This record gives sequence, C-alpha cells and structure tokens, in this order.
Amino acid sequence: MRRTLATAARVLTQIRHDPRTIALMLVVPSLLIGLMAWIFTDTGTFQHIGPAMIALFPFVVMFLVTSIATLRERRSGTLERLLSMPLAKGEFIFGYAIAFTLISILQTIIAVSFAVLVLGLEISGSLGLLFFVAALDALLGTSLGLMASAFARTEFQVVQFMPLLVLPQFLLSGLLLPREQLPEVLHAIGDWLPLSHAIDALGDVAAGTEDSATFTSLLVIGAWILGALLIGSLTLRRRTA
Repeated sequence: MRRTLATAARVLTQIRHDPRTIALMLVVPSLLIGLMAWIFTDTGTFQHIGPAMIALFPFVVMFLVTSIATLRERRSGTLERLLSMPLAKGEFIFGYAIAFTLISILQTIIAVSFAVLVLGLEISGSLGLLFFVAALDALLGTSLGLMASAFARTEFQVVQFMPLLVLPQFLLSGLLLPREQLPEVLHAIGDWLPLSHAIDALGDVAAGTEDSATFTSLLVIGAWILGALLIGSLTLRRRTA
C-alpha cells in the first residue's frame, strides 16, 4: 500500500507542474458543458441533456489524459525503472488510479458546481449523490484509459481506442436515441455499457427519481472500473518499443 500511495504522490507532483494538463482535466469539461448550454439557450433542452453532458465530457477527458500519461511512462522507460524496484504492476496501476481519482473528484466539483450555479441546471434529487455519481463516472474514464494504455504502443494507438471503447458507448447510451427505440441487439448491448448506466444514474438523480435501478447502475459502473483496473494491471508491459 505504501508503494501504491508513493506512486500516486509522484503522479500528482508531475501533473502539478503541467498547467496544460491541469486545464484540460479541470476546466475543459466545464467549458464543453457550458457550450452545450449555450447552444440550447432558451429552449429548455439543457435541463434534459445537462446530466448526460456531466457524464460524457469528464469521462472522455479522463480517458484520454490517463491513457496517454500512462503510455508515456512506458515509452520514456520510467515504468521499466520503477518495476526493477519492489513495485508490482498492480501497485503502479492502482497508484495511478488513486491519483486520477483525486483529480476526478476535483473535476467533478468544478463541473457540477458550474452546471448548477452558473448554467442553472436544476437538480431535484440529492446534490451529494449527484457529485458521487459524476465522480464515479470520471473514475470510469480513468480506469478504461489505464486499460487502453496497457495495450497501446503509441499515442496514436491510444486515440484509435476511442472508436472501440468510447464512441460505441456514446452511440448506444441513449443520447442520440432512447435505447428502447434501438434494434433489440443494440438495446441489449447498450444496457451493459457503463456510460449508459452513468447517464441513467445522473438523469435519475437530477430528476429526483432515483430508485433501486439507480443503485444497480452504480454497481455496474463499479464492476467495470474494477475489471478495467484488473485487466490493466495484468496486461501492462514494462516498456513500449
């Protein structure tokens, strides 16, 4: 545990000296949510899609930042040097997960506060639960990014994972068309994808209609997070040629 926490502290120290990455993670999701609110000014649409935007943009940003940052550790030889010491792959992955979880919490506070206080998104349910679900969603992006980085060899390959791991979730999440109206097979697939559950849970909390299905969605998201971290720790290579 001590080595895992040391890894997390090292990652946070590196990020602290990279203002562009900090801005990307903490500011850009809020700006994108604000852009969506601006697009739908005076239509009332943002009240319906706002919770989904809180799920989508932090998820995508954390996926990209985490996957590229972890890949650079391998390409630079840092990971190989770390693993030559008493540091297991799992400790490395979970150290990264802890670091980006803390960032995800801060990102969530900024994004949700901006949506509610500045953009006027009305929340009928528990604001605390909304923060929790949004942070869990950002952690989902982090865990999938860590998993993707274990398979990628270059930053370009990381981007190629977007159509595989991110875009299908966006298309089948119900944002473009309610999942009930999708073909039966696509509906079934969409119901198993974690971003669908994040959007459903945030929508339920925002509307004040959370029930047992909402908490089932949280369990599904948690299972995806743990599964992605486990796969990432098992498949991580010391170095990328």
